[in-house]
Amino acid sequence: MNEQLQRPPAEDRYADELDRLRETDDGDRPPGWALSLRAARAFVIGDDRLGVSRKFVGDPSLIDRALVTLATSRGLMLVGEPGTAKSLLSELLAAAVSGTSTLTIQGGAATTEDQIKYSWNYALLVAEGPSARSLVPAPLLRGMAEGRVVRFEEITRCPLEVQDCLLSPLSDRVLTVPELTGPQSMVFAREGFSVIATANTRDRGVNEMSAALKRRFNFETVFPIADFDTELRLVETEAAALLARSGVTAPPRRDVLEVLVTAFRELRDGHNVRGDAADKLSGVMSTAEAVSVAHAVGLRGWFLRREPGTAADLVSCLAGTAAKDSPDDLAKLRRYLEQQAHGRRGDQWQALYEARHLLPG
Repeated sequence: MNEQLQRPPAEDRYADELDRLRETDDGDRPPGWALSLRAARAFVIGDDRLGVSRKFVGDPSLIDRALVTLATSRGLMLVGEPGTAKSLLSELLAAAVSGTSTLTIQGGAATTEDQIKYSWNYALLVAEGPSARSLVPAPLLRGMAEGRVVRFEEITRCPLEVQDCLLSPLSDRVLTVPELTGPQSMVFAREGFSVIATANTRDRGVNEMSAALKRRFNFETVFPIADFDTELRLVETEAAALLARSGVTAPPRRDVLEVLVTAFRELRDGHNVRGDAADKLSGVMSTAEAVSVAHAVGLRGWFLRREPGTAADLVSCLAGTAAKDSPDDLAKLRRYLEQQAHGRRGDQWQALYEARHLLPG
């Protein structure tokens, strides 16, 4: 059944690896954890000896600090630029610690407390009144009752008063259900419960967190990938996997991906590989966006011409990525193709330059 899903959760995608880690895990485990800290770390950053793949490309010390935070009574807040794999990291950590990553709250302007804590089966509520049978648990209540990690994506997209419903669960480890009476009116957190929240640094000012809520989180910043070769390998691996799932049997061309990753890094940093100034786009030119463009390039080349995509396809696929935030970005991208791509060595750089007229506008 999972083969029909576009993206199964991490605990299903890597079920074999989690089983091997559990079988060989002889380390001490924090109360309520499915794995020890060492095994959870190996799940995220890989272990060649056990055949466990590396799933997150970043500083291993970040993983260590994140796991230690989850073993305490504080929540973990992952912040960073869009596209730096914060959501992927929270998913992997939750799968390693709890065995499930699906207790997830998606933050937004319309997110309400009942989507976070609990709601009611209104047919039963009308017929019987408030009862445990008519209560419908949301991710936070389930995570506390079952002792599991709850993921809160884009928390700063939620109104401040909605965010603050986490205060008591994170500090007192209790969730009150005032509609019920007796023992059922209090849900106490079991061992293993914690919260991983994510926030984009570009969005943190949308609904800034209260000082009280900030105190209950440890903040960790997830930075973009600094090394070119590491980013190139990641884009190649992820794009190849996406293309295979899309029915494309030809792998992406390495020379096209080199042009793609170079262009993304230069447009993101505002300078070229020689250190000369270049236009910096206001849009998000992240590794995740590069993977999406590489996927689109491969689809375009295969389904239109039955061949791997070229740098000319890259021009057609770049416009929708570059011109999201500002109309000036399209003009900057055009200048980049005319000034930075021109004269560089390699057939794909030449193809990129010659296809600059494919940009719209």
